[in-house]
Amino acid sequence: MGSFSIWHWLIVLAVVLVLFGGGGKISRLMGDFGKGLKNFKKSVKEDEGDGAESNKEIDSEAPTKAEAPEVEKDKAANG
Repeated sequence: MGSFSIWHWLIVLAVVLVLFGGGGKISRLMGDFGKGLKNFKKSVKEDEGDGAESNKEIDSEAPTKAEAPEVEKDKAANG
């Protein structure tokens, strides 16, 4: 009783076929999953490439040492 018999597996298979409709629907579902995973990996690679460029932009927007005292004075004046 601890393990599944062949009849249990046949019933499970029948339920799966009824739920997913059979006829290649499972293979289409897995194909769509694969396409989604491929697009996800592609976007992650693009984001990593953009991340290096955006770090350069952030560094260029940071105040220089000459501008830093002015920023501190503005913060002190505003409260």
